[in-house]
Amino acid sequence: MRLTIRNFGPIREAEMDLGDLTFLIGPQASGKSLSLELLKLIIDQQHIISTLRNYNYILNKKDATNLLEGYFGEGLSQLFKKDTEITSDGKNFSPRTLLDTLAQQKASEMPKESVFYIPAQRILSIADGRPKNFMEFDWDTPYVLRRFSETLRVFMQGGLGNPDIIFPMRNRLKGAVRNSITQTIFHNGKVIIDQAGNQRKMKLEIDDMKIPFMAWSAGQKEFMPLLLGIYCLSGPPTQVVNREDYEWVIIEEPEMGLHPQAIQSVLLEIIELIKNGYKVIVSTHSTTFPEFVWAFNNLQNLPEEDFKTAMSEIFGISMHSTAANLFDNLKGKNIKTFYSGKQTNSQGVTFADISTLDALSNDADVAEWGGLSSFAGKSSEIVSRYGE
Repeated sequence: MRLTIRNFGPIREAEMDLGDLTFLIGPQASGKSLSLELLKLIIDQQHIISTLRNYNYILNKKDATNLLEGYFGEGLSQLFKKDTEITSDGKNFSPRTLLDTLAQQKASEMPKESVFYIPAQRILSIADGRPKNFMEFDWDTPYVLRRFSETLRVFMQGGLGNPDIIFPMRNRLKGAVRNSITQTIFHNGKVIIDQAGNQRKMKLEIDDMKIPFMAWSAGQKEFMPLLLGIYCLSGPPTQVVNREDYEWVIIEEPEMGLHPQAIQSVLLEIIELIKNGYKVIVSTHSTTFPEFVWAFNNLQNLPEEDFKTAMSEIFGISMHSTAANLFDNLKGKNIKTFYSGKQTNSQGVTFADISTLDALSNDADVAEWGGLSSFAGKSSEIVSRYGE
């Protein structure tokens, strides 16, 4: 898919040809989340409108303000300006497009959802140890968070069958990945569902203690809703979340609170998602992901078996384990990387394609991986100069 954005919020210009796996790098408030929320709105506009209708949101067929603010958040309808231009695969998109969809759609209709969106604020979905329902959030909460939380709530109640233990679960993750998460994130503990009054809430069972969710480490709390999102898309199929409907998976900042070794476990799950046919987009501030892309770019021309061996060594996986199968046919995938922080005077940001991540490039954005490697490079240069 080719997405073109001009003069939308802080984004002056963005042109992205999305790959099988796409990484989006850039500083805070540079339009990464807005571009991804916009992509979901374009693809899933029919499902979004139906969902808001089902929750009795008032949608005006002549004015898209309520619809836009019900999606992006209160006051954010102004993201669209008079000179905003948006196209997806050459098709124009605007607030008028949404109004046309609203006018044509039957109130009882529920189209399928094609984008599974795991937002950066995901911890708020289970802030008290249980997924919240859609209507527990304030009006100004972005739709993608409300929808994600509601999906987890329904999935945990009907998709997992109300289990007593939700990690580890043998039928949801490959053994090597599950073991890596056990060691690097939960440290041999179990995530259980414990009855607290009238509610069942998550607790971490370790060393004969049952630790409530808010007492977990920051990384464990950030990771748990991400893990539940991955559960929705892997393992045995369920009737409550039809994973076959989804074509796209968007994950915002999956590295939050995690040690680099734990981030590698998340990356393995992302690779499994694209192996299973999903197109995945990841926004990130971590160097782990561009390091993987750099290695991929430099190993891609190897014979299939050598490529698979090299990837297994990078992730510390035995070639004889089932997890090594994640790298089958990976070398044929299209991996793209974009940088969203390229300033254009004071008129907003533009997105740049930095997919080569070539350290010898004359373009600093490419050579420094959108600024993620600039500090390490600068430190090395100064140490070499003064350390002799």
